[in-house]
Amino acid sequence: MSFPKDPIRVACLGAGYFSRFHYDAWARIDRARPVASVNRDITKAEATGLPAYARLDEMLAAETPDLLDIITPPETHLQAICTALDHGVRAIICQKPFCKNIDEAREAVALARAADVPLIVHENFRFQPWYRTMRRAIDEGAIGEVHQITFRLRTGDGQGPRAYLDRQPYFQDMPRFLIHETAVHWIDTFRYLLGEPDRMFADLRRLNPAIKGEDAGYLLMSYADGRRALFDGNRLLDHAADNPRTTLGECLVEGSTGTLTLDGWGRVARRAFGAAEAQVILDRQDWPGFAGDCVHALQTHVISGLLDGTPLENRAEDYLKNILLEDAAYASDAAGRQIEV
Repeated sequence: MSFPKDPIRVACLGAGYFSRFHYDAWARIDRARPVASVNRDITKAEATGLPAYARLDEMLAAETPDLLDIITPPETHLQAICTALDHGVRAIICQKPFCKNIDEAREAVALARAADVPLIVHENFRFQPWYRTMRRAIDEGAIGEVHQITFRLRTGDGQGPRAYLDRQPYFQDMPRFLIHETAVHWIDTFRYLLGEPDRMFADLRRLNPAIKGEDAGYLLMSYADGRRALFDGNRLLDHAADNPRTTLGECLVEGSTGTLTLDGWGRVARRAFGAAEAQVILDRQDWPGFAGDCVHALQTHVISGLLDGTPLENRAEDYLKNILLEDAAYASDAAGRQIEV
């Protein structure tokens, strides 16, 4: 599908907690122009300062945006995508978790493909500057052959009866929580750093009785060549950081000639094999926006892809693999064994 010359006209569906980072990022992208906000509580849409609507179809008919940014919960995604396609939107970005389940996600992909409309999932963690730095270091051979990656999630926001209520209260009611809502970020990030695994193992548990889903556990992604990626998550515990939401935890990438570490301030350091000291290769910074300004980075990436033809990451058809890996994790936990994927 061809695009007009910039700026691309962007409309947003959703004005909840996390949407603030989307609106802020769009306002800072020169080749994008926000034109409307839609929210069923129209006062929230009005608070964005953009032309406000309570209904998506009314906005699409009135504003005819080039791109729709869907920033709403999974149960709304398929219908929103259908409505956008019916109104001739030229590109769609959709927040994760993507659709309610794999069947809906596949239907959305098929509909967008038939309409020749790029559909991109807003999975922004791989765009965080520390993971881009780690990927460059791996590609440059800075730590030799990678053997394993470990990420320790320690958000510290999951304790007590009021867990999550001040920010995203629907977290309490999600029957699938730690993997579906949170660890899927690292399923995608591990794929970005290491490629495609062939086996999945998960050991999950619920520690806070105030919520419905799991909030702690281990996720092990295995590769045929012997590499491993471990997600060790616990939303009740914390880690050393001024703001635990900057990185949400700590990461370790271990290779044959060195190790990369990520701390809670967003610093990445490389330690050579056998050395006692590490060299900082990405220092802490006062990033705007969310978590290293990754929302801005993803949205800029999409605009560049649409206008310049650069390859787009996180196309929905590729993101389906993340959903299949998530499903494999829950199947593994239920069966108490490793699952082939």
